[in-house]
Amino acid sequence: MLRPETRPPRAIDRDFLRQIEGYALTTAEIVYRLPDHPLLLQSYIWQDYDQAPDFPVLKRFLAFWQQSLEGPLHMVRVGSTRLIGPGEVAIARSLAQLH
Repeated sequence: MLRPETRPPRAIDRDFLRQIEGYALTTAEIVYRLPDHPLLLQSYIWQDYDQAPDFPVLKRFLAFWQQSLEGPLHMVRVGSTRLIGPGEVAIARSLAQLH
């Protein structure tokens, strides 16, 4: 009699579960002023799974930044796979013209 192979159950990837919950990979370029040289700007790239268009994870990170770090924010540029994606483009199969 053959016994079924016994393997421990595989854990489900946390990032996959977040995607099912509506999260998408989000990237933000955070430009801030250097504390010792306020005329100079520095860039920081942040990336995590977040929910567009409200971006609660990014907002928590920016709130932490403003409370805990000395470099004042100058600009934040956000890109998300939920905002623009290849699934939103469709090829027309026919063309109709109305007069």
